[in-house]
Amino acid sequence: MNQIALISGSILGILSIVFGAFGAHALKKVLTEERLNSFEVGVRYQMYAAITLLIIGFHLDFATTTEKWAYYGIFWGCILFSGSIYFLSLKDVLKANLRFLGPITPLGGLLMIVGWVMLLISFL
Repeated sequence: MNQIALISGSILGILSIVFGAFGAHALKKVLTEERLNSFEVGVRYQMYAAITLLIIGFHLDFATTTEKWAYYGIFWGCILFSGSIYFLSLKDVLKANLRFLGPITPLGGLLMIVGWVMLLISFL
């Protein structure tokens, strides 16, 4: 499980840099300021999740369900939260009706909160 956390943290970190550069350069010309700001929130939270996964990958032994849920909550929460923000930010460019993703963003946020709570419980 440590290796999974480290690999997924590394991948999220790499993609965060790629998406951040893409947003700062290519999307600056095609997105409104509001949508670009939303996109940047997704990038920022993805990087937070990446760093957190690297830290827990190095420091936890994942011997308890609580520690495993910390990983799952942070990882899947990031995928749902940041992923839905990316698509919602790009919906005009993609010319797609992506309204169904609206409820996915808070669900991802809730999963990240669950992950952090599980991390706290594992420390206590």
